[in-house]
Amino acid sequence: MQILRVVLSWLLLSSIVAAADLTIKVVDPSTSPVAGAEVRIFRISDGVPVGTQLTSAAGTAVFTGLGAGRYRAHVLAPGFAAGDISLESSQGTAVIRVQVATSPETVVVTATRGPAAEAQSGTSVSTLDRGELDVMQPVSEADALRFLPGAVVDAAGQRGALTSLFVRGGDSRYNKVIVDGVPVNDPGGTFDFGVVPLVQTDRIEFLRGARSTLYGSDAMTSVVQMWSATGSTPKPELRFGADGGNFGTAHGYASVSGANGRFDYNVFGDQFNTSGQGTNNNYSSSSEGLNVGFAINESTSMRLRVRHFDSSTGVSGEWNFNGQALLAPDGDAHAHQNNLLGSLELLRRSAHWQHQVTGFEYNTRRINADTVADRGCDPANFNFFDCYSVNSADSNRAGFLYQGDYTPRVWAQTTMGYQFEDETGNFDSAFVTLDNNGNPFIAPEFTHGLRLNHEAFIQQRITRGRLSVIGGGRLMNNGTFGNRAVPHGSVTYELFRGRDWLSGTRLRFSYASGVKEPRFEEAFGISGVFPTKPNPRLKAEENRSWDAGFDQLFAGGRYALSAVYFRNSFRDQIEFSSDPVTFEGLYVNVNRSLAHGAEVQFDARLRSRFRLTTGYSYTSTQILEAPLCTPDNFCDPLFFAGAPLLRRPKHSGSALLSYLGNRWGGNLGSSFVGRRPDSDFLGLGFNHAAGYVRVDLGGWYAITSRVTTYLNVENALNRRYEEVVGYPALGTNFRAGLRFRLGGE
Repeated sequence: MQILRVVLSWLLLSSIVAAADLTIKVVDPSTSPVAGAEVRIFRISDGVPVGTQLTSAAGTAVFTGLGAGRYRAHVLAPGFAAGDISLESSQGTAVIRVQVATSPETVVVTATRGPAAEAQSGTSVSTLDRGELDVMQPVSEADALRFLPGAVVDAAGQRGALTSLFVRGGDSRYNKVIVDGVPVNDPGGTFDFGVVPLVQTDRIEFLRGARSTLYGSDAMTSVVQMWSATGSTPKPELRFGADGGNFGTAHGYASVSGANGRFDYNVFGDQFNTSGQGTNNNYSSSSEGLNVGFAINESTSMRLRVRHFDSSTGVSGEWNFNGQALLAPDGDAHAHQNNLLGSLELLRRSAHWQHQVTGFEYNTRRINADTVADRGCDPANFNFFDCYSVNSADSNRAGFLYQGDYTPRVWAQTTMGYQFEDETGNFDSAFVTLDNNGNPFIAPEFTHGLRLNHEAFIQQRITRGRLSVIGGGRLMNNGTFGNRAVPHGSVTYELFRGRDWLSGTRLRFSYASGVKEPRFEEAFGISGVFPTKPNPRLKAEENRSWDAGFDQLFAGGRYALSAVYFRNSFRDQIEFSSDPVTFEGLYVNVNRSLAHGAEVQFDARLRSRFRLTTGYSYTSTQILEAPLCTPDNFCDPLFFAGAPLLRRPKHSGSALLSYLGNRWGGNLGSSFVGRRPDSDFLGLGFNHAAGYVRVDLGGWYAITSRVTTYLNVENALNRRYEEVVGYPALGTNFRAGLRFRLGGE
């Protein structure tokens, strides 16, 4: 018995000694900790994962109970290149420094719903991190996106104006927009990029191409995703600042953040006001939010994110056309938006599995009103140019998402999920028209809709050697268009591995199907004096998309050239049909169009802190079928079959040069948009918008470690241009200010 006790004690002691704890610390090139990086530990012998963690606010991930032996740590930190290190379980602590990478080697999340190098995802993704956003100081999301390759931003006016995004020839409603895990499009895809403040935004990712397989409806030609910053300092940190500029601009903001043990937090607020340039171009925006995380244990965590933004905008309307002031600006029209979103996320990780459950809700309320006929209204003579009108919209999206990621080997990962969404909306309009006797009166219109959607998706990723393959599909049960399946597949192959000047050549190809559900007024109709009948047989709009291209690295990955050919075939596009006798309307699927072209992107790390991103896009579009748009129907020739699509330029490009140092930072951004078809819709004869070049610049300088001064100049060349015909853009405008930091490290 004594001998048995000795043997058992020795075995127990041996197992305790063999089971070691290992701490991985992830830092950036300046040795600052990187929070939220995914760290996976694999056995070198067979590539089987033995642990997965996300780094804490201090940049650390702790793995307990590892057996003796050799392992490999693989780090995926969004915005950086992937990091790898071989280690022994007995070494206790290991530090991995992730590097800033050129675009193809950057780790992104949007392409695969999890961290992955862009080069292996078969997609085109552009990013902006917090350092670049701090230099740019964008007032809205549109001000940041316009300098990313492949983005064409159109604002109908100045600050706060209705702003659309066109990507690869797609419609402005073909972009899926996600903020902190919450889908924020109106039901049917509509989204206004001009009023979304970027206060305390940590990162933006802009994916070009159809991705309905992963994100459902609206992801027809792009996905835009942004995340709020998290707290990172053990000691609470207060940041606040203010700036001002011409056109009566005033801006102030503050945040309190930190991380203490298992808990991290960031609470922030922002206020922006400007009188704008000219008549009725005032804009006011307020924003508040929080991002709170709690680690329940080493494998389970929760995170709550809330954002609220409210804006009021003067709407001067169409009045100046390519420098010709043909009309007077509207002096009283105005728009107001109130938006609230929230998400609660529960995340649990094990060696092979990651489970994520997210509940989310987004509510938006809008009012657009023009109650004074200061530009003329005479219904008796059929002049409805500036008559009384009030439009309101209240829509809500709520639901939950489950996503599971299974990683049996270092080279394989399966992603699967289920999403439920409840969409509701009420849209009311009141406008001046004529009754049957020719007398003017206020005509109301109403739309109400409720749509319940169930969706399941699966994706398989395999990377073996030089080959990466991704395939998947999504099964959708939509309250309007019923059941639908959408596929996606991509292949990338590393044709050549180099070490010196030619550092690697990768070929890629992808195919995907995108869908967009109808808007509520299209599916559920409009009640009122001139009703639109509901159409229960309305189908989803569809895009069959494919692209092919290559990525070429130079000088050890410091320079990257990418070229992609894309082709989008849009089908079942929705058009309005009206009965000339009863004046009843109905939305139907009849239109078809094509968009194809090429994108070229050059990305460079000129030095460790200098980064250059440039892009050029050629896009050719054509309406293939538009049976309801004929001269007999008094349709504008711009919408006839054979015509190019509205507001899609053939030529566009952008460049963004950034420097992020310890004592100062700066950026120079330019955006070029060529001539494109457009319409004044007033019969004035304007059928295009002229091309333009816009240049922005900004910079900051640290007076001390806690006081920074900065300056930003937009439209620095003071170009007169219009992104939408008749709506002149803001001239040169600047803001200068100071920001302060108290506490923290």
